[in-house]
Amino acid sequence: MDESSQLRLLFHRLNNQLGIILSHAELLEAKAPDEANRSRAAQVVASTLEAMGTAKQIRQHTETETSSPVSAHQNR
Repeated sequence: MDESSQLRLLFHRLNNQLGIILSHAELLEAKAPDEANRSRAAQVVASTLEAMGTAKQIRQHTETETSSPVSAHQNR
């Protein structure tokens, strides 16, 4: 498996894990017995969404780096 395939697999796994965290946080937010717990769960939801966005940006940056002929030449 080449480096690009390994990175795609790692990003896929990370995104799946963040999706699970997001689902649990949304469930906690919906079922929270009071505003304080709902607020904490909402913060986890927001942070997880931000982490998913960051992972996407890193993946896009990595794909750009690995597909660029200039960077491929520099890596030799």
